[in-house]
Amino acid sequence: MSVVTPPLRELERSAAVGPQLYRLVRERIVRGELPPGSRLSETEIAAAYDVSRQPVREAFIKLAEENLLAIRPQRGTFVTRISVPSVLTARFVREAAEADIVRLVAETADDSAIAALDAELVKQRAVTTAAEPDLFIQLDEAFHRMLAEMAGQRLAWDYLEGLKTQMNRVRHISARKLAFDKLIAQHAAVVEGIRTRDAARAEAAMRDHLREINRDLPEIVAAMPDFFEEAGGAR
Repeated sequence: MSVVTPPLRELERSAAVGPQLYRLVRERIVRGELPPGSRLSETEIAAAYDVSRQPVREAFIKLAEENLLAIRPQRGTFVTRISVPSVLTARFVREAAEADIVRLVAETADDSAIAALDAELVKQRAVTTAAEPDLFIQLDEAFHRMLAEMAGQRLAWDYLEGLKTQMNRVRHISARKLAFDKLIAQHAAVVEGIRTRDAARAEAAMRDHLREINRDLPEIVAAMPDFFEEAGGAR
C-alpha cells in the first residue's frame, strides 16, 4: 500500500501544532480522503507541514486511541478499516438519545423553532447531491445538531459526536450512493411530527430515519469490502 501524504496546508504558527495536525488528519480520515488501509508516514507529513516529527507522532497516537490509525512497529502506520460492529453500536446509542431529543422538541418547540427546521429542509433540498454529497452530509449534521440544541441537549450531541465517528466514515465513503431524497423525506417527517406537537410521531420518524444505515450497510460493505474489517477481526 502506498504512502499517503496530506496536501500542504498552512498551520497557525501561534497555536500548538500537534492538535492542528490531529484535526487535519482526522478530518481527512473521516471524510474518506485517506481511505481505510492507507499507509501514513511521519516523515512525509512532517516535511509537508514543515514541522518536526514529534507533533506528528503525538497526532498519530491520539488517532490510534480513537481507532482511526493502527501503529504497527516495523511495518508502519495505517488508516484502520471500519468496524461494522462499532458502526451498529453507535447507531443503536444514537437512536436511543435522539428519540428522546425529538420527543422533547415536539413537546416544547415554538413557531420560530419550527421555522428554523423548515429552513434547514429548504437548504437540504437545494443541494445537488450528486455533485455535493459532502455538503449534504454537513447539512444533515446541522439538522440533527439543531434538534439537540432545541432540546437543551447540546452536551449530549457533543458526546454522540465522539461515538459516531465510524458511522460518519461510512456515510462519507458511500455518500454518492445514498438516497438523499429519501433522507430528506425522513427529515421532513420528523419536522411534521414536531409541527403537530405529536411526540410519538416525531419519535417514530426519527427511529425510522436512524435505522436507514442498517438497511444500507450490507450493500455498502459488499461494494467496498477492502474498507471494512472482516467478520473475524481486522485485516
